Amino acid sequence: MAKLKTFTLEEITDKHIGKRGTWRREIFEYELRLDLLGQAVRDARKKRKLTQEELGKLVGVQKAQISKIENSTKDVRLETVMRVFAALNAQVSFVVKLV
Repeated sequence: MAKLKTFTLEEITDKHIGKRGTWRREIFEYELRLDLLGQAVRDARKKRKLTQEELGKLVGVQKAQISKIENSTKDVRLETVMRVFAALNAQVSFVVKLV
């Protein structure tokens, strides 16, 4: 029986998206982070049993802005995202790693 070759996620991403530092890879990583941020907002909002409209009122923005954040639209201001997490009483931490 032939042995299957296994690949790491990094190897697959390098092959299909591009190596770290390339334009395509940087865009991919950026969009992935936005997706994770949007999912975190959605999860926290649902855990607090709030609708997008209710959260928007707490933050002082329209429901559409909350939807944009949750759906990872790129034109969202960090200040707005931080106000959303504050309204959700969620602790936020950022890790900055110099490479």
